[in-house]
Amino acid sequence: MKIDSDFDSGNIQVVDASDPRHVRLALRPDTRSPHFQWFHFKAEGLQRGESYQFSLTNAPGSSYVGGWPGYNAVASYDQRNWFRVPSRYDAQGLHFTLDAQHPQVWFAYFEPYSRERHAQLVQRAIANGAELLSSGHSLEGRELPLLRIGSGAPGARRIWLIAQQHPGEHMAEWFMEGLIDRLQSGDAGIQRLLERADFYLVPNMNPDGAFHGHLRTNAAGKDLNRAWAAPSAEESPEVLFVQEQMAKYGVDLFLDIHGDEEIPFVFAAGCEGNPGFTPRLDLLETLFRQRLEANGEFQSVHGYPKDEPGKANLTLACNHVGQTYDCLSLTLEMPFKDHNLAPNKLTGWNGPRSKALAGAVLVTIDSLLDELR
Repeated sequence: MKIDSDFDSGNIQVVDASDPRHVRLALRPDTRSPHFQWFHFKAEGLQRGESYQFSLTNAPGSSYVGGWPGYNAVASYDQRNWFRVPSRYDAQGLHFTLDAQHPQVWFAYFEPYSRERHAQLVQRAIANGAELLSSGHSLEGRELPLLRIGSGAPGARRIWLIAQQHPGEHMAEWFMEGLIDRLQSGDAGIQRLLERADFYLVPNMNPDGAFHGHLRTNAAGKDLNRAWAAPSAEESPEVLFVQEQMAKYGVDLFLDIHGDEEIPFVFAAGCEGNPGFTPRLDLLETLFRQRLEANGEFQSVHGYPKDEPGKANLTLACNHVGQTYDCLSLTLEMPFKDHNLAPNKLTGWNGPRSKALAGAVLVTIDSLLDELR
């Protein structure tokens, strides 16, 4: 058997492959950071009809050990159709099995969103009318395009969405693909929305980390979602670029799209701990959650504990932007596992469900436009 991870978002280390029926592997930490949990690798030389087990031996030491119980790894024979495989977690690691139907298979922590697909998404968006307002660069020189979909007319609401600050959270760019495709669908309701709102979009905030198979950080080992209070050109130019663009255009609503390793639900975290949090913002957060819950797979029961008043971490994008622009600002989280309100044994939460959620979010944003200011 051959194990390979030398490709876009690949991450694995071989511990012992002497027994091809039980391969022992390890997760590689982020560059310049102790974080690890993401994996993505290819196994070749399988015999059809045979059963294989793969063990991630250092999973008990990973960044979010609570993410493993109840989790099933994803696999694909063609890198297009991904399915869940039976997995179990114990003190010796995460173990998953496959009854091989083809001689090669890819495994990943979540359905990967490739750099190739990212480039195609940006090109398609521009070809269909999106405006490339500006392009920042990551530490390693990869482009960070800022797209605007809308007329740019005076008085239009300025809606910002960014995704994949944490590079292992690939569901975030799947969401952005769904959002862009919906905004450019030509639907009459969407056209009315775009007459009143401009969408400022950064589909992938952390292209270096995504390419290198990181879980949490960029090429400098920096968690971008802990860099918003004081970004720097040396460690977090990605955040610095977006902040400069926000200052130029303004913000009326901000959504930071993420994935959560441990919580098997779709949920949102708000800015209730911000010093500038007001009853108006509290009402907007409540309305957003209520209306999104009516439109899709979102729920408000399960999520992160709320911050105490005045105790928010202002290094986080959501809190920093909400405080700076006195606007509705939320972190939207999707699961790495299944979504327990609507489980799907075959796929769990996946790329298509992330894309569909974006449509529900747009309906919710449309319903709130007149109340944002």
